[in-house]
Amino acid sequence: MKPLILPLKRRWFDEIRQGIKAEELRVYNDYWRKRLEGREYSHIELTLGYPPRHDTSRRIFKPWLGYEIKTVTHPHFGPEPIKVYAIKILQE
Repeated sequence: MKPLILPLKRRWFDEIRQGIKAEELRVYNDYWRKRLEGREYSHIELTLGYPPRHDTSRRIFKPWLGYEIKTVTHPHFGPEPIKVYAIKILQE
């Protein structure tokens, strides 16, 4: 099985590294539906941007815990509620 690789901006990468952020949000659309629904991954690889393969300081490896479909209001997506895939990062 292959990993799910999720490039992140520094703010979100740092929050995951510190254990603050429990899930990574992706817009509910065809692009992410094809990559998530009905698929399993060996693990999640969260990257700070697009680092070279050997740069482990900009990579976080987490187990694949699945996702939930939610409706959220988040400043990153604008003021209106939006349907998202909430990819689980931390175990509950």
